[in-house]
Amino acid sequence: MGRPRCLCEICTCGRHRCLHKPTRIYDNGQQPCLTTEYVEKYPKYSNISPPLSFKPKQEYQVHHGKMEGITTFKSDYLPYSIVKRHFQVQEEYKPKTGDIELGTTYRKDYNAHKIEPMTLVRPLERKHTTGGKLDTIPTYQDDYRSWEVQRREATKAVHIYHPPTEKFGNSTTFQDDFVPRELNPRQSFKPPCVAKISNVPFDGATSHRTSYIAHQLEPKFVRPKEEYKPSNQPFVDLTTHRNDFKGLPGELAKSCKPEIAKVGSNAHFNGVTEFQDRFQPWLVSLPEVRKTREYVPPSGSIDFNSTSHLDYIKHEISPAFPIRPVSNRRRTNAPFQGSTTTKEDFKAWGTCQQEIIKKQQEIPKPMGKFYDLTTFKSHYIPHQITPTQSFKPVHAIALNSGPFQDETMYHTEYTPKKPEICPANYPSPPGYVYVNTDSHGHKFFRQCTPEFFKSESNPIPKEIAVVS
Repeated sequence: MGRPRCLCEICTCGRHRCLHKPTRIYDNGQQPCLTTEYVEKYPKYSNISPPLSFKPKQEYQVHHGKMEGITTFKSDYLPYSIVKRHFQVQEEYKPKTGDIELGTTYRKDYNAHKIEPMTLVRPLERKHTTGGKLDTIPTYQDDYRSWEVQRREATKAVHIYHPPTEKFGNSTTFQDDFVPRELNPRQSFKPPCVAKISNVPFDGATSHRTSYIAHQLEPKFVRPKEEYKPSNQPFVDLTTHRNDFKGLPGELAKSCKPEIAKVGSNAHFNGVTEFQDRFQPWLVSLPEVRKTREYVPPSGSIDFNSTSHLDYIKHEISPAFPIRPVSNRRRTNAPFQGSTTTKEDFKAWGTCQQEIIKKQQEIPKPMGKFYDLTTFKSHYIPHQITPTQSFKPVHAIALNSGPFQDETMYHTEYTPKKPEICPANYPSPPGYVYVNTDSHGHKFFRQCTPEFFKSESNPIPKEIAVVS
């Protein structure tokens, strides 16, 4: 006899859960519940509106009184008397007497060591030289022989350019027909851009020149440059850390970090959620299908007369007159003289199309009939073709008189199994006895036998709950 099991643990398909009840704070159930105290004590109200706020609205309130021109700065400002700033006179620098002690702790405690030069581990390079003389004459210089080539004389005729002595006297049409005329510039009414000179002498006195008072400056103190005096003591490069530090043998510091221990549990993992606990399955039915009504056209004719069409009154409107003034152009009936200087002086030449210059054919055209006989056709000798013998084996299917063996591993080793039904489908699971119901709503059953009974005693329900 094992411990009692909940209906959520007996379910094998994962779709059956116990119904939850309101929780209790000091009740320790056998199975944890994910329903919280906040969900139990503070239910959701849909019809109650939130309380109104008495907080005043942040709106701009207009001040209807008269605005004064006094600001906070004007009312609180107190003028102070200005005092002239006192300048401190720099004292004269006086160097200290005596020598500077340049000795340090490093120089005092440092012990110098003799350093020997480092010996090279790398072996010396050995150069193999020969006493023979090197022949530096290249192959090109030894084998190349220059030819004696004479320069060819140029056969080009010498043309010397002689500029013409006569003047080029071909004048253009523009030079012959153009009559130069004198230009009459139009009178400009634009005022002259000339600066007006004043007769009063210029007064260059400014507020800076009149109010400025020149004060005599005191001579600037110049600090004398110190002469460098080298130290007579040798430099000690021993630091305080090297002098005072002495390594002490000790153990390494232990780590205070806790060891990473894997927290494991042999208990069964319960992946129950609040939605799975509170959801109540219902039977699913098909939706009703409504039939559409047949379209019945209206009787009678349609009146296309609208309110605008019946009530509209047409008015006679005169055309608008243009505001643009009439142009006073003089119209003459005389024909337009389109003759220009170019048309009168330039006469088109009478040209005729030049005939095509054809070259006489050197090869005469054949006068006889074309036989259409080529050299390949006249010299070709046909031969009889003998096909090559194929050594490829004949693709013939060898028929077997024995029966066909249609046995496979799946056919021989497959054992059909009956579909298992979830025991939580029944009102009381077969093989279990009802014990009690927890305060959270979990139903507990105790197993009687290690294997639950077959489905002969309790029939299989036809309607199965579906989780959407």
